Amino acid sequence: MITVISATNRQDSRTLQVAKFYVEQIKEKTSEEVLLLDLAQLPDDILHVNMYGSAGQSPRLQQIQERVLIPASKFAFVIPEYNGSFPGVLKLFIDACSVYKMGETFKKGNKKALITGVSSGRAGNLRGLVHFTGVLNYLNVAVLPNQLPISSIENIMDSDGEIINLDTVQAINQQIEDFLRF
Repeated sequence: MITVISATNRQDSRTLQVAKFYVEQIKEKTSEEVLLLDLAQLPDDILHVNMYGSAGQSPRLQQIQERVLIPASKFAFVIPEYNGSFPGVLKLFIDACSVYKMGETFKKGNKKALITGVSSGRAGNLRGLVHFTGVLNYLNVAVLPNQLPISSIENIMDSDGEIINLDTVQAINQQIEDFLRF
């Protein structure tokens, strides 16, 4: 199974539109099950003062881990640029997942990841991709070397959220093909 993660908690984001495009493209190229995890749909109770203590992790987050993270052999993260890096909700999500079956979720099983950056600026969240690669390496998740920074996102999408820039579509498809062979 491959899980595509829209790595922002912003509702109706361009990141989610790009993540949905990845889901469609991956489904066209593989018979594996492909699921979308939108961090905007995370349970409200994943952050609390006793999340690492006796109260433990949110039962709803445990269900997400059991359904879309633990069974996945590969992850595709679509990560917007927030303040020169990746969104805090993505780090919180990773930290919250560490409370329950962290080994099965990330560290065991030779899991692999594709990461793509999305930004309105010109660097395509390149710095955030580097930062998040470090997090994934710490978790023993192998990261596809073909990381794709997508810049000026508002200029490559139409008003319906479809990617209309053919060079970007081609780069995404090449990245996905590399990922499926990875």
